[in-house]
Amino acid sequence: MATLLLTGLGRMLGGPLGGAVGAIVGQTFDQAVLFKPKGRQGPRLGDLSVQTSSYGSPIPRLFGTMRVAGTVIWATDLIEDRHKSGGGKGRPSVTSYSYSASFAVLLSARPIRRVGRIWADGKLLRGAAGDFKTETGYRLHLGGEDQPVDPLIAAAEGMAMTPAQRGGAYAVFEGFQLGAYGNRIPSLTFEVEADAGPVGVGAVIGALTGGAVGGEVPAAFGGFAASGDSVRAVIDSIADAVPLSISDDGTALTLAGAAPGAVIGAGERRAAAGGADDEQDSRAAAGSLPAEVTVSYYEPARDYQAGLQRARRPGPGRGALAIALPAALDAGAAKALAEARIARDAAGRLRRRVALGWRRMAIRPGDRIGFAGEGGRWRVAGWTLERMALALDLVRETSAPMLAPPAAEPGRGNAAPDLVHGPTVVHLLDLPPIEDVAPSEPRLFVAAAGPEPGWRRAALLLSTDDGGRWQPIGATAAPAVIGVAETVLPAGSTTLFDAQNAVTVVLLNDAVALAGADDPALIGGANLALIGEELIQFGAAEPLGGGRWRITRLLRGRRGTEWAIGGHAADERFVLIEAEALARFTPPASAVGGTIRVMASGVGDGAGAAEAWVEAAGCGMRPPAPIALAAMPLGDGGFALRWTRRSRDGWLWRDGGDVPVGEPEEAYRVSFTRADGSVRAAAAAVPTLVYPPADVAGDAAHGAQVTITVVQQGGLAASRPATLVLSIG
Repeated sequence: MATLLLTGLGRMLGGPLGGAVGAIVGQTFDQAVLFKPKGRQGPRLGDLSVQTSSYGSPIPRLFGTMRVAGTVIWATDLIEDRHKSGGGKGRPSVTSYSYSASFAVLLSARPIRRVGRIWADGKLLRGAAGDFKTETGYRLHLGGEDQPVDPLIAAAEGMAMTPAQRGGAYAVFEGFQLGAYGNRIPSLTFEVEADAGPVGVGAVIGALTGGAVGGEVPAAFGGFAASGDSVRAVIDSIADAVPLSISDDGTALTLAGAAPGAVIGAGERRAAAGGADDEQDSRAAAGSLPAEVTVSYYEPARDYQAGLQRARRPGPGRGALAIALPAALDAGAAKALAEARIARDAAGRLRRRVALGWRRMAIRPGDRIGFAGEGGRWRVAGWTLERMALALDLVRETSAPMLAPPAAEPGRGNAAPDLVHGPTVVHLLDLPPIEDVAPSEPRLFVAAAGPEPGWRRAALLLSTDDGGRWQPIGATAAPAVIGVAETVLPAGSTTLFDAQNAVTVVLLNDAVALAGADDPALIGGANLALIGEELIQFGAAEPLGGGRWRITRLLRGRRGTEWAIGGHAADERFVLIEAEALARFTPPASAVGGTIRVMASGVGDGAGAAEAWVEAAGCGMRPPAPIALAAMPLGDGGFALRWTRRSRDGWLWRDGGDVPVGEPEEAYRVSFTRADGSVRAAAAAVPTLVYPPADVAGDAAHGAQVTITVVQQGGLAASRPATLVLSIG
């Protein structure tokens, strides 16, 4: 400031010579008073690693591409949602709670272009494809001078109390689900692209100074975060790693280039100095220099985690010089900065004081000069003007050419996997009892998964009025193994292993694998799967590629589903029945017998939620159908009807004895459907019934055949029928 004022005043009073003298006096005043070095508070790596919301926190000005935490500038209270499930039949209900919040995070004090990945507590929240791993609304304000206020913040705070944050880029999260983060707002970091491609050091300094400092520096960063208590502090933090030299020509500050700006002839030095004895060279002791230089930085190859590269010099030294550079660099570039600083300090041991004539007064501190007949360059560290002679204090600079970055290892980071969640596929299942204890109330199961490897869970909604109203019932379980049957499964025997038939299934996610099971494992219930409506077990699974599997060595009609053996078709559902992959819920008892629908909505579904439905028959409450129904002729013209009962309890035959009935009482309804369609019924309390001659004769009067069905009466529902067609004519 004084340099510019006194230069102009000197020119007015004394012409060009007066202007030069005024520039010298003003520059001395600026250096000694106005721009005297102070304890700096520049940007450190720690400033970017922790998300804060305290008043006075510096907001970085971002350049290039960086990963930053930002500052929470607005947040709502946590919003509590409760969901009640269970209850009835003497069981207590369970109330679960979930929490969400809306908040805004300020990212940069200058405009940006875009935000890429976002991490929450170190795990990916938003992937490179722009997909979110947790359910949330999201808006990004780029920081333009014309950006409007955010509608959510305005609705909460009022339009008059909501700043638009023009010139500052910020992100708004709406309804962020907090369950995966301990019901708190997690620590968020953002991959922010402020400028396209690498950014030059000169461009950074020019932007920070509002164009007051111009020029180019042969160095660039992948990204840089400028913060601190002053622009000077930021420039000083850069100068620790990158050689900077700012010259003042009285009208502007300029980043001095690497090449010498002036070359001093040998005659000039002798004439001005009056003799060689007036020129002084000095060399600092080698032990006064750092023996090691470390550069800490942000490593893009490791998701912008902090990295450190070091360089050492041989010989004695005084400890290590640590440089914390809030910039994104690759490992080789960071190591090159450390090695360049070692070389620069080594060259800077040599100092020179030289006197020149007043005609060289245009040389300014920060300029680089050379000497005729002598290689290398020198930086002007200071000068004085006395008796029309200019004395320069010079520091030797390294003249080694810039080589390719040295080989350096960035280290192995713990990168969060970036897996796209993708859409949801859901199946609603009305299954017979799949556990040893029979249920005492209606129970339905939801199996869900996705074709993408990142699919994890989806929220569930239930409708018992065919989609008229929906209510939340929690979330899906672990991803299920689901797919479709590519081929039709033929009918087979339920009494022995079905070694004749096979079926090819195509799994939804081709990264999932099936595995075979030996006979003891099958007897224990392994590899239970639903194809269409039939439950099977499979002992062998052969991969065919592309998510296709051929499954063989089958056990058919498991858990009482033998009624579905003959009704298979191509492209019907395949679901591997695993307890941890099934979400269970109890529908209202009044809904049994009607249509029940579920809707599954995951973070990758958007507005297109997956939906499934079932005609709820309460299969878990129905006893298995009786089997081995037979009619034994009696000598009097009648028949003895016999069948074998089964039970919902104890599917594993553990002790060789008969299984319990599994119902409050044993009861059967036997129906006789005559050839003309008329029906008469009888009841039985044991699995036998006498079909007397008189009834046979009466039924025969309506036709030569009668269809006999036996249904077991359960405490909650009736079984499917066992059927026998008997000739009586």
